[in-house]
Amino acid sequence: MTGGTKEKTTARRRGKPIEVWVTEEEKTVISEKAKEAGMSRSGYLRALGLNTPIRSVVDLKAVADLAKVNGDLGRVAGLLKFWLAEKRGQGGDPIDVERTMIEFRELQGQIRETMSMIVYARKG
Repeated sequence: MTGGTKEKTTARRRGKPIEVWVTEEEKTVISEKAKEAGMSRSGYLRALGLNTPIRSVVDLKAVADLAKVNGDLGRVAGLLKFWLAEKRGQGGDPIDVERTMIEFRELQGQIRETMSMIVYARKG
């Protein structure tokens, strides 16, 4: 470390360092990508060098957000179903309500697929 600042580290030294010469801009980009992945620069570069999949913290946050939307869609579809059962179609055509519920379920399936692709198929 230079400049008298210390980074928090809980990792122990693993062996010998490898020097990699980069521009200031490249160092900044590497630092940002490591932060997005929730990793140190060293850990990030090690994972890349060893071809280890790197999952972005940002991607995992997006999956959590999609899970909330998916739950909301399920609750809305449930309310529509309840309304249809209680009101026997008053104020709306039962076929339209049923079609909307089917579309919600299809959208939920698409959201689940997207979440799976992000979590399981994303590689560094």
